[in-house]
Amino acid sequence: MRTPFFFFILLLYFLPVKSFAQTDTVVVVNTVDVVKKERKDSVTKKSHTPRGATIRSAIIPGWGQVYNKKYWKVPIVYGALGVSGGIFLYNLKNYRNTRFAYKVKYNMRVNGTDSALYALIKPELKPLSEESLRFYRNQFRQDIDYSALVFILLWGLNVVDATVDAHLRTFDVSRDLSLQIKTGYSEMAGTNGLSLVLKIR
Repeated sequence: MRTPFFFFILLLYFLPVKSFAQTDTVVVVNTVDVVKKERKDSVTKKSHTPRGATIRSAIIPGWGQVYNKKYWKVPIVYGALGVSGGIFLYNLKNYRNTRFAYKVKYNMRVNGTDSALYALIKPELKPLSEESLRFYRNQFRQDIDYSALVFILLWGLNVVDATVDAHLRTFDVSRDLSLQIKTGYSEMAGTNGLSLVLKIR
């Protein structure tokens, strides 16, 4: 008599556990699927990183922009660096010419030497005095420093631009953002009137 009752109690005890176990298993399977999907999404996001864009732009200007698929920025990057590089070379060339002319004229006046080198001075620099040549030499030397500094700053801006673009790549502003004028009762003010409502979906 006790044995059937005992089995009946045991059966009642294990039935709910079994059903809970089946429910838990279904939840675990769903959780595993969700975890797999999240991992896949994170791998996709990690494959395009701001660090990658920064390193690429620091090595070769414009490479970070290509990495971010902002191809239209590459001509701007090379245009800016090309212009500043051209100005640097222009200043360097004129600095060398005025320095040479000043040195020759100075040695001719003070030491009586370098008269044979006078013919090598650029024709546009021959009429200038020593003071003018020294002034232009110093001015071109200063302009070399400025143009080199501008080149380095533009290269740095190229790196910053690539990094910011890579950070904002995942930033999505939906088209469903809308600003509306709504009439009616305002719960915040407790009165009827016009309200500006910004809907974010």
